[in-house]
Amino acid sequence: MARLLALDVGEKTIGVAVADTETGMAFPVTTLRRQPEGHRRDLAAVAQLVRDEGADRVVVGLPLNMDGSRGPQAEKVEGFVAALQRVVDAPIVWQDERLSTYEAEELLLAAGRPRRRLKQTVDAVAATVILRDYLASGAAGDAV
Repeated sequence: MARLLALDVGEKTIGVAVADTETGMAFPVTTLRRQPEGHRRDLAAVAQLVRDEGADRVVVGLPLNMDGSRGPQAEKVEGFVAALQRVVDAPIVWQDERLSTYEAEELLLAAGRPRRRLKQTVDAVAATVILRDYLASGAAGDAV
């Protein structure tokens, strides 16, 4: 069994979710507010979550364009992950995250969450969607 931690890395926030490969169920954990002074605090907060959750692997959503190409946001996330690899011991893998935020919003609205309160949880739920898709792809069964 492996413990997985997923990240939905955005400009202002980082959504976090967890799962284990035994149950195959993903759950939102938190949404981290990005720090304006740079990546150092963001990296430290994510590294602490990796340790606290006992993550064996970190799954990061890659924000591809609808045609599958990498745009400016994907490049920013790739830069963040390059720095993250230096501060966490767990392997980091990519998961296509196209439409994950849209799907998270739809799930929250269907659950009765008022539209004005979506921002509070949408990023953690988007990380859950990313992790669910990763688990469904079968890649989670790969050796850690």
